[in-house]
Amino acid sequence: MAVISFLGAGSTIFAKNVLGDCLLAEGLKGSTYRLYDIDENRLADSERMLRNLAAKYSCQAQIMATLNLEEALQGADYVVNAVQIGGYEPCTVTDFEIPKKYGLRQTIGDTLGIGGIFRGLRTIPVVLDFLKTMERVCPHAFFINYVNPMAIVTGAALKASPIKTIGLCHSVQEMLPELLEPIGMDLDGVTAEVYGINHMAWVLSVTKDGQDLYPEIREKCFARETPHDDMVRYELMRRFGYYVTESSEHNAEYSPWFIKSHKPELIEQFNIPLDEYPRRCIKQSAEWNDMRTELLNGDTLEHERSKEYASYIIEALAGGSGPYVFAGNVQNTGLIDNLPSQAIVEVSCVAEKGKITPCHMGTLPVQCAALNQTNINVQLVAIEAALQKKKDLVYQAAMLDPHTAAELSTDEIVSLCDDLIAAHGSWIPSLS
Repeated sequence: MAVISFLGAGSTIFAKNVLGDCLLAEGLKGSTYRLYDIDENRLADSERMLRNLAAKYSCQAQIMATLNLEEALQGADYVVNAVQIGGYEPCTVTDFEIPKKYGLRQTIGDTLGIGGIFRGLRTIPVVLDFLKTMERVCPHAFFINYVNPMAIVTGAALKASPIKTIGLCHSVQEMLPELLEPIGMDLDGVTAEVYGINHMAWVLSVTKDGQDLYPEIREKCFARETPHDDMVRYELMRRFGYYVTESSEHNAEYSPWFIKSHKPELIEQFNIPLDEYPRRCIKQSAEWNDMRTELLNGDTLEHERSKEYASYIIEALAGGSGPYVFAGNVQNTGLIDNLPSQAIVEVSCVAEKGKITPCHMGTLPVQCAALNQTNINVQLVAIEAALQKKKDLVYQAAMLDPHTAAELSTDEIVSLCDDLIAAHGSWIPSLS
């Protein structure tokens, strides 16, 4: 059966979701699981959790944990990437605190903006090392990337390595409930056409029994009492015509309109949670001991197969199930007609035995493509900055970022980047 490697297995909760799903997949019975991390204690926790799950549900599985990358990847068929390079401390703290000194505020900082660029700079070299090892020991494996910045990391992987790579995110899966439930609309039987780029894919149609639901959706959304948590997405829908897949706290920092030091009233007007990601990290850290106890208790530990794409994709690729359709991040090989071919786009894909086939989606409304392009500009230059290891390209990626450019001058952006490079130290390879 399949050999499934999980990189970044110290993320015990996410490992439980993905690998627990694989354990329960009928078409993956008897598979081998290899867990890899650089944190020995967290790795041991995840191994214990997975063994407990396998025992509880009488799953036939071979499970091993290792601190050795090559051992983890040897002969793998599927490699799931879930690493976070530099962690909350020191790197995420650095990504938030130094920009604050320049008056540049962020909400999440993991996908675009100055935080996304620098997260990419420290993540891509590690991912390239994974891929080079795969080229030696499992050249035919699929690399399933869950790591942000999604488009930047996935794009670098596809450009630098022949390994078959797909990027996965949760935003398309979660979008319809987030759109319909707050306005009291039923999800049953509703279908949507969605494509664009990661965290800014567009919900181009929402239908039920052939009826267009968008007029009712817009009326009910715009009539909601404020404040609420989705006000940025509503504003984008009001101005650009369509709902976007990722949350308001993310999209607030992907454009120049919502976070402005000279207009602080916008934060309250659009209910924008500045420093949201650091708060989540602190909360999760405080709750970890309780979560750890629950995850490692073999008597009470339970799992139901989740909606995560990975296990369904792997099961289909292994031939253990029929074709599976999902939203994947891939290079734009003519899939969206009015976005550049170098871009990483989020489109419908079909997984079936031995292959993944992205679907041609057509043309985006011109205004949606234009907004996507402002983010693609940053992504493409950030990829080149990481691959070429050139400081000028780092500056240029930051200058092209919509939020950063709306707040800072070119000289300030260069100074900010220099400060971040110095503060990150060895977390970022030396730049020429």
